[in-house]
Amino acid sequence: MIPPEEIAAARGWLDAARNEFLCAELETIYDEVRRETAAQKPVCVASGRCCRFEEYGHRLYVTGFEAAYTLARLPSALTREALDDARAAGGCPFQVENLCKVHTIKPLGCRTYYCDETAQEWQKDLTERMLWKIRALHDRHGLEYRYGEWRGMMGVVMEAEEVEPSQEVG
Repeated sequence: MIPPEEIAAARGWLDAARNEFLCAELETIYDEVRRETAAQKPVCVASGRCCRFEEYGHRLYVTGFEAAYTLARLPSALTREALDDARAAGGCPFQVENLCKVHTIKPLGCRTYYCDETAQEWQKDLTERMLWKIRALHDRHGLEYRYGEWRGMMGVVMEAEEVEPSQEVG
């Protein structure tokens, strides 16, 4: 069971994910990432290794708003079972074979990470700069800022959608 304060934060992220003005601000940041990344010309061989977290030895971290943004834009709902299966398998619930089925709505970490060795120098700086912009977006709009592991953050947001407001007192 997720603590009531986390459910309250996730409800705020969900509200923000339904606010086109706030989403446009996030998308502006994502577009800046796209332009800067394109200028670097990283190589992606679509191996899918980056989405197999345990096998590849890394984690994807996102803000709560980013998790809500992605979940709110899915063409079909992510099920708890699919999320749990992905976690058990050590990967992302949106990886199908070696491809990302949420490519256009993926979070910052997915947008800036490349296993291309030439990307190691610039991707850390780009990620940190854009994360500060996302943090500033949270601050400007009074959104609670939390940064956590991708699948865990999606689980929190999914639970917030499932819990009736009358059940939050705990």
